[in-house]
Amino acid sequence: MAKTIAVIGNPNVGKTTLFNALTGLAHSTGNYPGVTVERKAGAMRHNGSTVEVIDLPGTYSLAARSPDESIVVDVLLGQQAGERPVDAILAVVDATNLERNLYLVSQLREIGKPFVVALNMSDLADKRQIEIDTDTLAEELGAPVVRICAHKKIGIDDLRAALVRVTDHGPANGAAGPEYPEALTKELAALEAELNARKGEIGREVPHVEAFRLLIDRNGYIEKRLARAHAGISEIVDRHRGRVAQNGSLAAIEARSRYNWVRRVVAAGVRKPATRLITGSDKIDAVLTHKVYGTLVFAAVMLLMFQAIFAWAGPVMDLVDAAIGSAGAWIGEMLPGGMLQSLVVDGVVGGVGSVLVFLPQIVILMFFIALLEACGYMARAAFLMDKLLSRCGLSGQSFIPMLSSFACAIPGIMATRTIGNRRDRVTTILVAPLMSCSARLPVYTLMITTFIPDTKVYGVLNLQGVVLFAMYCTGILVAVPVAWTLKRTLLKGDTPPFLLELPTYKWPQWGTVARKVYEQGKEFIIRAGTIIFAVAVIVWALAYFPHSESIAGQFAEQRAQVEQSGQTGADLDAALTDLNNAESAAHLRNSYFGRMGVAIEPLVRPLGWDWRIGMAAIASFPAREVVIATLGTIFALGGDVDEASESLKETLRGAQRADGALLFDIPVALSIMVFFALCCQCGATLAIIRRETKSVAWPAFTFAYMTTLAYIGAFTIYHAATWLGWGGA
Repeated sequence: MAKTIAVIGNPNVGKTTLFNALTGLAHSTGNYPGVTVERKAGAMRHNGSTVEVIDLPGTYSLAARSPDESIVVDVLLGQQAGERPVDAILAVVDATNLERNLYLVSQLREIGKPFVVALNMSDLADKRQIEIDTDTLAEELGAPVVRICAHKKIGIDDLRAALVRVTDHGPANGAAGPEYPEALTKELAALEAELNARKGEIGREVPHVEAFRLLIDRNGYIEKRLARAHAGISEIVDRHRGRVAQNGSLAAIEARSRYNWVRRVVAAGVRKPATRLITGSDKIDAVLTHKVYGTLVFAAVMLLMFQAIFAWAGPVMDLVDAAIGSAGAWIGEMLPGGMLQSLVVDGVVGGVGSVLVFLPQIVILMFFIALLEACGYMARAAFLMDKLLSRCGLSGQSFIPMLSSFACAIPGIMATRTIGNRRDRVTTILVAPLMSCSARLPVYTLMITTFIPDTKVYGVLNLQGVVLFAMYCTGILVAVPVAWTLKRTLLKGDTPPFLLELPTYKWPQWGTVARKVYEQGKEFIIRAGTIIFAVAVIVWALAYFPHSESIAGQFAEQRAQVEQSGQTGADLDAALTDLNNAESAAHLRNSYFGRMGVAIEPLVRPLGWDWRIGMAAIASFPAREVVIATLGTIFALGGDVDEASESLKETLRGAQRADGALLFDIPVALSIMVFFALCCQCGATLAIIRRETKSVAWPAFTFAYMTTLAYIGAFTIYHAATWLGWGGA
């Protein structure tokens, strides 16, 4: 069986680039059992030896606070379900910032596994005149030290050789580590002895490093995990903590001891210039982190990104949409008419298509995020946004998840895994769906181009563009007070200080960026596609059953009459198409969905809607963009229309209520858009919230509060617009 090496390091040290350099394309991705944290593993080959390499999430410490960091600890300690213990550790450190990076190395030494230290970015260290004596450093650390430059693939073969050696023979590792106060050392030994005396109750021995983290990290991850096996573990640990804590904070004692050790190691093996050199990154940061210039650059970057998402993706989305439509039509011709054809074409193909059509926008957004992360700018953007987000109880860590949610809430919610504070993470998860995702855009486009006049505001701004911008701002403006309220009620608690390391600017590695976009895009398709597929089939069933034979018989007779009427060619095809669309609309009204729409009409009437709009809103639950096809079917145009369909626009403009008044006008259009801007009509999003929070309560709460806000918002805008005299336009 191949031996296993875990790759670990601080964020932004080039760990993933190094992993790709070691394994090439020979790696796979998946999830650790029971959690949504990605597991990335690959095969490293050297001189006939093959070693499995696992790329762990970036972390600054083994004091786990986030789901990602918990996985790191479990894998390194051999406690991760479905993962055998690792044989060695590869610690990747930034050669230009050893004082910061060696803190984690000091913790890794105490695990007792063979390890190798890779000095990445050695080329930058040379440029900054930082001299590193690798032999002295290796002697101080008790492990091989290899200079590398991952993105240039310098030193990779030497690193492979060192890794194979330590996995085969292990390290000497006799170097002295951090020195702790005698009281701490004594109490740690006593705790370790007591825990191992109770190994029958706990189920296993507790190693030294685990006992250390248990003692230091009050209410930490290790304590919570062991408490599940032994209910009295917290009481035992608190007793030992109480004896040591008289000398000060345990976390402060650990930090002081470790940084004393780091300073000693660095002093022995590193020589720096007497005065710190002003680097290119420093000069760039003088502009990009400036409160005025930096904000302007940030706005320009965001404008470019959204321009790309909503403009550049358009042609590709049209091609994907056309391909899915052609596939549905071809399959429909191959299958006999009836329930099976409807299930495959409307349920299966339509369900998968509703995901794939938005993949170009998702890919473009992920490309920009991966690019900005790779070059180092994303950390600066989080720094700029921290002040704004702190006003509603969040920090700059919430910026990337909320930004990602403008394309789709699913990757945005997944991105919250890096937020260590659970209250902040859950709050970000709950407000992320308020960002206007790409699935809302078809709804906005249809309503705006159909009912909002194409006129100029103050002779400069296009009114339709202003309304579209207002829709995107609606979610942001609502998210701020929602987050503020959550952090002071259900998720009350102080937000920890936002500590951010600004990495050195560097040219992105296009292969790494491309691979990251590919992997995240694939994950989006698998996760969102399977969920939306399942929900879309359920929606199809509700829209298809009960299938009335009497309605089918009536329209069959009418088709026979048309075919015998003497019409030919295009006239006959048009007449039959009209009958087919009318039959679809009749079946839809008779379906369970249609009956639901009629039942909720009294509830949606205050919004300016009738049963048809209400039913379209219900049918759009699995995916918001489904409302377009649903409206097309309801108004007897077929389900293959889109937001650009002129026939759908003309039909909506002429649609009437039961009393003969026009159904749609500007207030109704605004009401629909505001409702869709604020309502959580996305089964996939709710399912992801369930997975990330491990609770049914939070997705239920999200659906309830967003639906309530959507109803209040739609009611308010409808009556305000009507009062202003915008109705009847």
